[in-house]
Amino acid sequence: MMSRRRLDSRSGLPAGLLGDIQTPISPEPLESLYDVTGELGRGKFAVVKRCVEKTTGKVFAAKFLRKRRRGRDCRAEVVHEMAVLELARNNPRVVNLHAAHETDHDLVLILEYAAGGEIFDLCVSEELLPEAQITRLIRQTLEGVHHLHQTNLVHLDLKPQNILLTNLSPPGDIKIVDFGLARRLGGSGELREIIGTPEYVAPEILNYEPITTATDLWSVGVIAYMLVTGESPFAGDDKQETYLNVSQVNVDYSRESFTRVSELSVDFIRKLLVKAPEDRPNAAECLSHPWLWNQQLYLSPDPVMPRPLRERSCGTKWSAQLDDREDKENFLESLHSHAKRSRLEEEAPAAGDIDV
Repeated sequence: MMSRRRLDSRSGLPAGLLGDIQTPISPEPLESLYDVTGELGRGKFAVVKRCVEKTTGKVFAAKFLRKRRRGRDCRAEVVHEMAVLELARNNPRVVNLHAAHETDHDLVLILEYAAGGEIFDLCVSEELLPEAQITRLIRQTLEGVHHLHQTNLVHLDLKPQNILLTNLSPPGDIKIVDFGLARRLGGSGELREIIGTPEYVAPEILNYEPITTATDLWSVGVIAYMLVTGESPFAGDDKQETYLNVSQVNVDYSRESFTRVSELSVDFIRKLLVKAPEDRPNAAECLSHPWLWNQQLYLSPDPVMPRPLRERSCGTKWSAQLDDREDKENFLESLHSHAKRSRLEEEAPAAGDIDV
């Protein structure tokens, strides 16, 4: 069968992946240059630790990425993430790549440190942010996304866990992180791939349709919904329900969910959470939406509001990416069941059709 993950004939890499980097990868032991002081986060194949540069005292985040995952050589994927960060180096809303090191088992990216942590913590806090602060965070996120899209880069895993703050209280500026699933558009043919985190992926991912910059804008809509309401718009009791909610754009816009929130915020989110990618505004158009520039929000900001009790889940902190063959096969099996149940026009690809 034809592979579901096309190769770029010019580079031999999977479509959308980059292979050229300028940042030297040092074999020098990390401990000789940095004091590693504690763990900041952990995923299936990566650990992020706080480290302090010995010569300057400057704090960084060291991201340890396994070179081999379940017996497969993944060095090319880590190099791709470095290449994306290099292309985004002039983007003030993207975390900066400072250096890279190599150990026997890991490639270690030394990244700009964002002391405020994830905006996911703001989504699940007992108190919702004032709307004026939410619009500032969304505006900055869109600035970063717009800059990426201008260089034909799509993030494809935008979620509150991957947007950090330079400071926690008051909330600082945002920094977009984790570009392991990012892709570059504009090569030969269309890019189609099962990729992302189920709660945040756009319907075209589930339907195995072409990936575009609009795919990222769907995720921005999900993030805006979570910041405004304190709940996840699509998280179901299980994966099947989540997929069904996404594919049917099953979103709750009731007054109960949007207590004391402006109608402009609902209008902004509605414009992004639409099934057809071509009907979503691009990042530049989103930045002109009146919600993001509503002076009344700044003249009379709402006090910090207690988060009302919700029936729906606010999502999980460590939602897994679809970043290895087993995850994708399980994801595809679930999509098959989902497609049959929801009677979608197009079925998802079979697990055997994907070549990772």
